[in-house]
Amino acid sequence: MPDPASRHPDPLHGVTLEQIVVRLADRYGWEGLARRIPIRCFQHEPSVPSSLKFLRKTPWARAKVEALYVTLVRDERET
Repeated sequence: MPDPASRHPDPLHGVTLEQIVVRLADRYGWEGLARRIPIRCFQHEPSVPSSLKFLRKTPWARAKVEALYVTLVRDERET
């Protein structure tokens, strides 16, 4: 199935937070993700469920994750 973000000008359109976290973790690895966004849920025993729990309760952290995802999608579109 094609990435929903590739069909819409807003890269976050139609993409769940879980899809974002999984894609970022696949792309950068948990260590790389923790370097880019130094939050505990990425640094200590990271997992998708624990990250989602934290990000859903912490708007500033979610905003950073979404911004990194938008950057990733835009960089991929340009290449």
